[in-house]
Amino acid sequence: MKHRIGFNRLGRKSSHRKAMISNMVTSLFRYERIETTKAKALEVRRHAEKMITRAKVDSVHARRIVAEDIKDKAVLAKLFTDIAPRNESRAGGYTRILKLGYRKGDAAEMVLLELVERKVKTEKAAKKEKKSKKDGKEKAAKEKAEKEHAEA
Repeated sequence: MKHRIGFNRLGRKSSHRKAMISNMVTSLFRYERIETTKAKALEVRRHAEKMITRAKVDSVHARRIVAEDIKDKAVLAKLFTDIAPRNESRAGGYTRILKLGYRKGDAAEMVLLELVERKVKTEKAAKKEKKSKKDGKEKAAKEKAEKEHAEA
């Protein structure tokens, strides 16, 4: 009987499982969507939803609790300043799982785990951002060359 079994062990030791889930939740918040197996996605979703709920109240206590699992400070800041405010009106269900089919090697069911309220970059915005970065690098190189020329 499977009474009182609270989570899927995913066939791993506890330390490996905790590290993997922590890394996957961090990646989910960084990229706002990840591709993984269904079993892992269901487990990661449990943790991610609890973290988003906790991040809705931006306090030192909440940040410390979430920081136990999310080691990357930039991702932690993004969660509290960007992701949680986007989901402020939502009572739960911050993620969705989209089925992708079966993996060729071992026929594991693959899914796309993503945040429901995620920022979607259009192609125009992505090209514009790429161009602005390129222009910024060229501008910086030009200023550096002028500075070196002035010193000489």
